[in-house]
Amino acid sequence: MLKTIFEISKMDCPSEENLIRMKLDGVASIAKLDFDIPNRMLSVYHNGEVEVIEKLILELNLGGKIILSEDVEQIESDENSQQRKVLMSVLFINFAFFIIEMTTGFISNSMGLVADSLDMLADSFVYGISLFAVGGSILTKKKIARLAGYFQIILAAIGFVEVLRRFLGLEKLPDFSTMIIVSILALIANAACLYILQKAKGKDEAHMKASMIFTSNDVVINLGVIVAGLMVNLLNSNKPDLIVGAIVFVIVIRGALRILNLSK
Repeated sequence: MLKTIFEISKMDCPSEENLIRMKLDGVASIAKLDFDIPNRMLSVYHNGEVEVIEKLILELNLGGKIILSEDVEQIESDENSQQRKVLMSVLFINFAFFIIEMTTGFISNSMGLVADSLDMLADSFVYGISLFAVGGSILTKKKIARLAGYFQIILAAIGFVEVLRRFLGLEKLPDFSTMIIVSILALIANAACLYILQKAKGKDEAHMKASMIFTSNDVVINLGVIVAGLMVNLLNSNKPDLIVGAIVFVIVIRGALRILNLSK
């Protein structure tokens, strides 16, 4: 791997940093960008293609001069190591709650819990494939974010079919107490995941942003299932559970679309 240091004479605030990041996003050989705004320096870790990177930087008219280009060992940075630990932690939490919510969802006959469990499973896959993105090129990270978005859409479509089937059929009333208790526990777990992700280094990278979008959706979904449980009890009807289940999948699709937009 090469480390090339550029002097960017007109880079004096985060807006110039964002311009450079967007300009270099499509270069598959770039593994990492380190910005030193006070000293107007940019370190690019990459595999070859120095000329391509230099040309793109010069096109921004911010000034760009190569100060140094040297070989470096391709070792995992502290940031990458922390990202892996964070993603492993939230993967474990989400997969555990997928099993808990799927089991209790079937036992209590709650579509809301089943829907949330599928969302937890999708998140587990997202965190799993995000682990492969850590330390990879920017282009690879965007591809993984795109894959995660498509996966969510597929799960949401399956969920809508099940909600429709239950609306048209005669289903037993869900156990509202199980819905509420399990959703409160899931809410606490997702809030913890969101806190962990927001404190992580590299949280602005595409695959990490995708993870935070999924977890933010989960917090809203948990609150919705809690409300549905209360309404099932008050109205003595399974319709609130089915309505929330449908809403869950709408939220999932909206999150997926945001991620697909992020991956462009």
